[in-house]
Amino acid sequence: MNNRISTSGAYQMQLGTMLRKQAGLSHTQQQLASGQRLVTAKDDPVAAGTAVSLDRATAELERFGENANLLGNRLNLQESVLAQAGDRLARVRELTIQANNAAMSSEDKKAITAELKVIRDEMIGLANSQDGSGRYLFGGTADDHAPFVVSGGNVSYTGDQRQRQVEIAPDQFVSDTLPGSELFMRVKAGDGRINGAAATTNTGSGVLMEFGLDASGSWSGGSYSVAFTAPDTYELRDASGTVISTGTYVSGEGISVGGLNLRIDGAPAAGDSFSIGPAKTNDVFGMIDDLVTALEMPDDSPTQRAAQQNALQASLRDAATAQEHFIDGRATGGAQLAAMDSASELREAQSVTLETTLSGIRDLDYAEAISRFQLESTALQAAQKAFMKLQSSSLFDLM
Repeated sequence: MNNRISTSGAYQMQLGTMLRKQAGLSHTQQQLASGQRLVTAKDDPVAAGTAVSLDRATAELERFGENANLLGNRLNLQESVLAQAGDRLARVRELTIQANNAAMSSEDKKAITAELKVIRDEMIGLANSQDGSGRYLFGGTADDHAPFVVSGGNVSYTGDQRQRQVEIAPDQFVSDTLPGSELFMRVKAGDGRINGAAATTNTGSGVLMEFGLDASGSWSGGSYSVAFTAPDTYELRDASGTVISTGTYVSGEGISVGGLNLRIDGAPAAGDSFSIGPAKTNDVFGMIDDLVTALEMPDDSPTQRAAQQNALQASLRDAATAQEHFIDGRATGGAQLAAMDSASELREAQSVTLETTLSGIRDLDYAEAISRFQLESTALQAAQKAFMKLQSSSLFDLM
């Protein structure tokens, strides 16, 4: 069976072939101009879909990097603020040691008191530090307002107790700055574990110099007291007031009770008592206030001087513990910064992998594309010549 092709059909066939060749050549030109193998999704639907997924993963890594930059700025600021706060507390300790010198005059103590009040105001300013974008460092998640406010001379915390968890790499979270309540308001007194104090009603000149665990290491966390029944005898009592044992007092010698040991100097009077037990918490602002109050106490009589010395000794211990507390806070922040460095390395490695994969999917193989361009150009020229040959064909040429 013979198929007859009309002249118009031949024209359409040749024209379609030529247009297809032109479209192919144009597409290859676009690839060469852009350097991209995938000009449109129809070039390779599977590869295009994979490339979109990789683009999203790359954008997510960039977002993680932005999160890390913002969080790193806050954590570095926290480190700086806590270092400054530690320096202020070191100065408080220096002033306390100076004030505990018997040669200090009332005017000298007034000067120390004035400096301590300035330090207290500086500590409030540090506690209300911002991160440069208007957010407060130590307000927890309620960081849109100053977390520490002064009312009636007392400092209160108005932030919350929560700590943001920021994702800085896939499934890797780092904590934001510590809440101010943990850093400034919940500082252990004494040595951080144990605290001792002289009763405010004492009438003798006994001063609690030091305390801690005794050699037995048998302390169970209980509270005890040393109650003097005479200047040279005492009773050891538990938290309920039950007498555990008695002893003879010698100034400067250690007294052991319940796994704890304390040393008292001076001459306590009958009825005086000294307590020892688990340390409670205090805030750094109240600690400085207590020191100021101690310096403003009268010191005319031996009893008054002993009361002031007991208060100064307590302040000295509290300042040292608060310093360690801020060092712990800096260590916590340092651990977060170290985790951020590790996350940065992970993001960089993942980014290189994604970019390499995307390059393999999208980037053009110029050698292959140029060869294809030359072949398609030759094919188009051949199609054009064939069309011209067809166009010049006529029955009159045969007549």
